[in-house]
Amino acid sequence: MFRLSTKGRYAVRAMYEIAKAYPEGITLDEISEKQKISRVYLAQILNRLRQARLIRSSRGPGGGYVLRKSPDEITLYDVLEPLEGPVCVASCIDPSEGCDEVDECVAFPIWRRLAQYIECMLKNVKLADLIKTMSSQEREKFAESVTLKCF
Repeated sequence: MFRLSTKGRYAVRAMYEIAKAYPEGITLDEISEKQKISRVYLAQILNRLRQARLIRSSRGPGGGYVLRKSPDEITLYDVLEPLEGPVCVASCIDPSEGCDEVDECVAFPIWRRLAQYIECMLKNVKLADLIKTMSSQEREKFAESVTLKCF
């Protein structure tokens, strides 16, 4: 079964907090406390996001993390891809692995389409969408609207 890693899920939660604090920024301790993520693990994740040039960090008093772009310009795909790699629901979809039987595989078009659908969904949700105050019903409608964009 395709499943996001803890690292990917925590990255989205951390970026949510950083986006909420945009443009001022937020400290590692604040993110850790609000999202109940280990400081050590969170620091590793934020370092990868910094290397991917999604956030910048500053040290010392008043230091912390801030988005390099506005929350309107960063998608969930942007956040997840540096940590999880490209969407790959089956090894045959991964160009680096490939498969000699793709042309004869009855399921390959399904796996490829599923990967495209997931990627489309992730590319159509921005951090700004996550920080909007919505009821659970409004969040469901939003998810439905994103789904429709991908068909």
